[in-house]
Amino acid sequence: MAEVTVVGGGLSGSEAAYQLAERGHDVTLYEMRPVRGTPAHNTELLGEIVCSNTFKSEDPQNAHGLLKLEMDALGIGGSLLLACARESRIPGGTALTVDRTEFAGRMTAAIEAHPRIRVVREEMQALPDGPAIVATGPLTSDALSQSIRGSLGDQGLAFFDAIAPVVSAESLDMDKLFYASRWGKGGDEDYLNAPMDREQYEAFIQALNTGEPYAGHDWENVPYFEGCLPIEVMAGRGVDTLRFGPMKPVGLPVPWNDGKWAHAVIQLRREDRAGNMWNLVGFQTRLKIPEQKRIFHTIPGLENAEFLRWGSIHRNTYLNSPACLSPHGSLRDRPELIFAGQITGVEGYTESTAVGILAAANLDRVVRGLEPAVPPPTTMMGGLMRYLRESDPRHFAPMNSNFGLLDPLDVVVKKKELKREKLVERARADFAAWMETNGITGGVEAAAPR
Repeated sequence: MAEVTVVGGGLSGSEAAYQLAERGHDVTLYEMRPVRGTPAHNTELLGEIVCSNTFKSEDPQNAHGLLKLEMDALGIGGSLLLACARESRIPGGTALTVDRTEFAGRMTAAIEAHPRIRVVREEMQALPDGPAIVATGPLTSDALSQSIRGSLGDQGLAFFDAIAPVVSAESLDMDKLFYASRWGKGGDEDYLNAPMDREQYEAFIQALNTGEPYAGHDWENVPYFEGCLPIEVMAGRGVDTLRFGPMKPVGLPVPWNDGKWAHAVIQLRREDRAGNMWNLVGFQTRLKIPEQKRIFHTIPGLENAEFLRWGSIHRNTYLNSPACLSPHGSLRDRPELIFAGQITGVEGYTESTAVGILAAANLDRVVRGLEPAVPPPTTMMGGLMRYLRESDPRHFAPMNSNFGLLDPLDVVVKKKELKREKLVERARADFAAWMETNGITGGVEAAAPR
């Protein structure tokens, strides 16, 4: 088999290195710590996790639980991350919660003990030659970032998130919303609009002004640019600031108000082709999640909205994947150089690791002369990859796993629990069929939630 390189010893890179080695490749894994540290990491352990010690739910009826099933199916012997997490588990309900130090220690031991993996502790300052996976995460070094920009151009790499919330279409009250693009420009169903009268708007501004934001870590502190200010910062500049900004009502006549403009309008932009997910335009925020839930549920039509992604602003190096990467995550002119993990534009530990497992499977295929293969969008892994591939490059922002990423069912199922059961059943069948069709050998049946 081939000699391959993996850059980055975080969750995605460690998983990718292990899966490549299990597929018979000799792997050199580069990790710059402890030679060069980061503002977020405290140890030199591989797979060190920061900010949280949970990998979220193992319930198969949950989006994160379904993704774990697919990770265990695709990984040789299952997912290394999930195996180490289950061995390091501490009480956390249905969430896969771990002792951070024990978990990272187990990941490090598994990687260093593998006879086909060589760990090199030095900074990779340029994209490697030959078959490789780059999984350097949200704190990619300046030197490697410059090398990536040299390959992708200035628009290929972002250095912080300004993420607006995303809601599920089926949870919206359409009687209080209307389709329209400002001044009639654009598609008839590209935007949904939530009109507010003066009383609703002023109450909303008051709520924003009393909302509690995250303090943030020092390494997350980013400068606010005028084009992407947090919604609560704009609200604090004056009661009418938002009415002349992202909530301006001009050019949006309200159908049930004799075609007159509202006092203010919140626009929701279609996030996916099927219209399963809608983005609150201009609503990037540093409010805590309970505060976002409390305040944003007061928006007309969103009283019972299911939030698929919460708003945030934080430091995060990631690629504009739909603008510059191939469908399997490689440079378009180098199919053997694949990006994986959070740098691709996925959000979350399990999502990053899942992309690492898939990157390893595809690098294995490429070096063996086979075409890369991506799961269908009826699966959670396939839905994430489609998001990375088909999102509008002008509005691309990182996304975590959620059922809105999947293709809709062929039949209408109104009961939420039954609908998710059917989505999971279809996803598992389609994932297994995809693996069989492409001759991909995998791992184990996922352990039942404990």
